[in-house]
Amino acid sequence: MNTETLLKQTTSFRDDLLKDLADMEFAMYYLEAALSDYKEDGNTEALWTALYDVVTAQGGIGKLAERAKVNPEHLNDILASKPEPRLDNLQNILSGLGFQIRLEYAEN
Repeated sequence: MNTETLLKQTTSFRDDLLKDLADMEFAMYYLEAALSDYKEDGNTEALWTALYDVVTAQGGIGKLAERAKVNPEHLNDILASKPEPRLDNLQNILSGLGFQIRLEYAEN
């Protein structure tokens, strides 16, 4: 089988991921994993990439901006620059996606 035929018969990991992230339950577990990783390693870029993946799969920035009642350009700037996560930005994005932040007792 040649490379061209192989590429036509396969899908990309990202395409498959975005398809899976269209499911709200899958998206919730994906974001929970990203938040858990962030708690362990402090990698803000990975957290914001995960948020961007879910936003993309759930209809894109325009749809999220409408649901979260924020300016789409501002939302795009937040997601594109991957700033240090501010609680209000994180809450607005998660709320617009239909999720909420909650506290959970962590036994050490």
